[in-house]
Amino acid sequence: MEKTPLDSNIAKASGIRRVIAATRYSMQGLVRLWKEEAFRHEVVAFAGGLVLFALVGASALDYFVFLILMLVLFSVESLNTAIEELVDRISPEISTVGRHAKDLGSFAVFCLLCANGLFVLYVVVKQFSN
Repeated sequence: MEKTPLDSNIAKASGIRRVIAATRYSMQGLVRLWKEEAFRHEVVAFAGGLVLFALVGASALDYFVFLILMLVLFSVESLNTAIEELVDRISPEISTVGRHAKDLGSFAVFCLLCANGLFVLYVVVKQFSN
């Protein structure tokens, strides 16, 4: 098999070592994401949502759905941050394409913020109507 310029001579871990390495990379991503003010606000909103759910007596299913929605939000926030970093690295000058990429990532986060907000509103209204 012929090597291409993109092939690496670095041996990749396998088995449990690969799982450990992947976990370490994920934690490094979390440390990087924590530097984003938007992510820290989302974590505070998650905690606030949990407190609100406790106050209104939300069901276990409500908590589960909220957890899933927040994890999806955190994932999309991570991808948005990755897009922003790549655009800033590849195209540090102001460009329409770079701006569009960043705006689209931001819109994805906005959509999930709306979905999470609507779900919290639904849970609160449902609990007060019972």
